[in-house]
Amino acid sequence: MNRYQRNMIGYGPDAPDAAWPNGAKIAVQFVLNYEEGGENCVLHGDAASEAFLSDIAGAAQWPGKRHWNMESIYEYGARAGFWRLHRLFTGADIPVTIYGVATALARSPEQVEAMKTAGWEIASHGLKWVEHKDKPEAEERAAIAEAVRLHTEVVGQRPRGWYTGRCSENTVRLVAEEGGFDYVSDTYDDDLPYWLPVGQGHQLIIPYTLEANDMRFATAPGYITGEQFFTYLKDAFDVLYAEGAAGRPAMLSIGLHCRLIGRPGKIAGLMRFIDYIKTHPDVWCPRRIDIAEHWAKTHPPRTGLSPSQMDRATFVETFGGVFEHSPWVAERAHALELGPAHDRPAGLHNALARAFRSATHAERLGVLQAHPDLAGKLAQAKRLTASSSAEQASAGLDALTDAEREDFTTLNTAYVEKHGFPFIIAVRDNTKASILAAFQQRVANDTETEFATACAQVERIARLRLEDML
Repeated sequence: MNRYQRNMIGYGPDAPDAAWPNGAKIAVQFVLNYEEGGENCVLHGDAASEAFLSDIAGAAQWPGKRHWNMESIYEYGARAGFWRLHRLFTGADIPVTIYGVATALARSPEQVEAMKTAGWEIASHGLKWVEHKDKPEAEERAAIAEAVRLHTEVVGQRPRGWYTGRCSENTVRLVAEEGGFDYVSDTYDDDLPYWLPVGQGHQLIIPYTLEANDMRFATAPGYITGEQFFTYLKDAFDVLYAEGAAGRPAMLSIGLHCRLIGRPGKIAGLMRFIDYIKTHPDVWCPRRIDIAEHWAKTHPPRTGLSPSQMDRATFVETFGGVFEHSPWVAERAHALELGPAHDRPAGLHNALARAFRSATHAERLGVLQAHPDLAGKLAQAKRLTASSSAEQASAGLDALTDAEREDFTTLNTAYVEKHGFPFIIAVRDNTKASILAAFQQRVANDTETEFATACAQVERIARLRLEDML
């Protein structure tokens, strides 16, 4: 099957109500990445020094050598930055989620003790703070297992959340296959958690952020002052808070690093932001594991039709009647590049409509001719398809007076004699009176105009049918 793996629709226009605890309008979630001692370093057995996310402009790896300046910047995060952040968050009574690199945690026992004493969640940030994009699958799987083992040994319990950061194309699947994680955060694609089908089950995804993130102090374009960081966080909060007040509560993730935001001039912006959100009611500041537990309880994974994953026979059997007595439309739609966006009514309708629109004139005429007359002999004999029968009944066409039935019969005969196909209209969009009025007006149109109108109505009928099915 020609299938597109990326999900470009997500929740679409009808995202679920997050239903945060106590009616919160927004969930503001702080992540503190603890990477110091887990970065690239020849002391750690790596081939070169670190070059990522520091205050050294244009940093490059030093193959086979220790980079004293880089090491000392990371050390600042562990020695000073962490404790400044610890005082800030414990003083504000805001719990955070630690993304802890297992080898970094192992080298920082006092910091781990402080995290645990504060009641912070310690999620896994992988075994080492290194690039994974080129790792063979087996090697990455082994690294995940070792990260869990070492984390459990150091912290005293296994991690329930995972974020690699510098991940590979296999990371999310491999972590999901490990089977012990309440959530994975190696995506940046939504403002709400969602369930990702993996194998025969579902993995909860809690998306992370690279923009409401202090890493932009170390990248271009980025922040220069703490005030710029505060302004960005405040703007993001204000928009999401207003959306929450309008009934669409979402999640604001904020990413932090000890060696970056832990500096005095940078943390000032974060301090202002914490003071700012504390002036607002109905703000929930959870750990990520709290979000995971809430989402699993309030929005468990749903199982249902996934058209894009159906084999051809099942797809045609299920949707072959959406275009009246014309299963070839479904057959051709199944051959298109389908993906998660086509598992919703609008997407699947678009695929079916594409197959219909690209057909020959004779094929489309065949679809029109497959439709029954409105309130005609098939309806009277109760020989309509279940869909057509329900549709005609919705407009009262199954309960006509003798005079109305005579009007429909006369119009049906005149219309078919002139145009060569039945009068087609999406009856669920109409009343008996509006159908008769349209009938009387359209019968006088030229056949080319009516052919185009009838095709558009066939597509509309299909859309309404898919709403019922999906």
